[in-house]
Amino acid sequence: MLDGGDLLLKGGRVFIDDGLAPADVLVREGCITQIGRDLTAGSLPVLQLDGLTVLPGVVDSQVHFREPGLEHKEDLASGSRAALAGGVTSFLEMPNTRPPTVSAEALEDKLRRARGRSWCDHAFFVGASVENAEDLGELERLPGCAGVKIFMGSSTGSLLVAEDADLRRVLRSGSRRAAVHAEDEERLRALREAHPEAAHPSWHPRLRDEESAARAVTRLLDLSAETGRPVHVLHVGSAREMKLLAPLRAEPRVTVEVTPQHLLLEAPACYEELGSLAQMNPPIREAGHRRALWQGLHSGLVACLGSDHAPHTLAEKEKEYPASPSGMPGVETMLPLMLDQVRHGSLGLGQLVRLLCSAPAEIYRIRRKGRIAVGCDGDFAVVDLNRKWTPRGRELRSRAGWTPFEGRELQGRVVYTILRGNVCYRRGEFLGRPAGRALEFDLD
Repeated sequence: MLDGGDLLLKGGRVFIDDGLAPADVLVREGCITQIGRDLTAGSLPVLQLDGLTVLPGVVDSQVHFREPGLEHKEDLASGSRAALAGGVTSFLEMPNTRPPTVSAEALEDKLRRARGRSWCDHAFFVGASVENAEDLGELERLPGCAGVKIFMGSSTGSLLVAEDADLRRVLRSGSRRAAVHAEDEERLRALREAHPEAAHPSWHPRLRDEESAARAVTRLLDLSAETGRPVHVLHVGSAREMKLLAPLRAEPRVTVEVTPQHLLLEAPACYEELGSLAQMNPPIREAGHRRALWQGLHSGLVACLGSDHAPHTLAEKEKEYPASPSGMPGVETMLPLMLDQVRHGSLGLGQLVRLLCSAPAEIYRIRRKGRIAVGCDGDFAVVDLNRKWTPRGRELRSRAGWTPFEGRELQGRVVYTILRGNVCYRRGEFLGRPAGRALEFDLD
């Protein structure tokens, strides 16, 4: 490990000013101090990159690392190792653990658990509930808090704010951008009751249909406008949602996130090939919805990508539907999957950096993250854009041990991950010890 936060990255192609350019980057005490050609380091450590591509460290804005309470699926140590191997240097973790993160004490417990165990910088969402609605304005300003997460529809865990009156209370309590899982709980319940015969994961897009998503988004947009509260709509997966959100593309109060899974998988093929491994909330839908997501991405409506890394064991996934749990791992594969899309011409490298690095940092107002610029933290994902490889679940670092992209040939792989000037991951090897810190946010 190159310790101390002092490092000269030399001989790479660096993503700066919206493009790649040959450049050296000097990091002192964890912070980028100089970018230029032919820089010298004196006695500082030097990392020779021989033309590799230097991107900002990825900011994964949506992960579920399952600790406390569900550590057999994942924990902060294993999840952050997987993140680091995927070029992720910062993550925002969701509150639907056991117990859920709904109080100052629960938030502090997660921060304590992360100290000395998380390989990445980190922050944790506080979950909104009917009981803590009036406290959220104070909770969201606590150190290490990423903001407030709202579940409008039931998903993994017990957190739920389903009624408009309670949603209004939540949105009026605080001012930071709220992250929202938007599915209409009343319709979800009605669909489950109407179809007791559903016994295969191919039913999943019907039991959590496009109408349930559209109803929730419509309600959320109305309440956001009424209260003035900025919202971030998570894992959007349908064409109707995109149509509802499109008029707000230039409205900073509303931002939109999608996942690589929704961009790259489609029904019915994914359920035929993968069964419950393709089951997630909201569900993977048909090709027309996938096209709408890509159109939203290219139009600028989609602000960022998040992995929605939501691991379960293979034994849990093999349960008969609908007892099989929803969610799939993805924190380690998100960057490589999207690098492969750059290779295919589906998006540009500048779009990728925006979606995975700078935009998440801007949306949540994270200090010093998401860009390669003087004054930012020395966080980098150094990648080989020409390296071909095939994901194998047994070789990935998530405790889940599987991936829905098993056997898919990808081009583009992480070679080094650097956190605040420290090389923490090198060609499959973890260096040193976990040194992640709580992220800092601009709150005013």
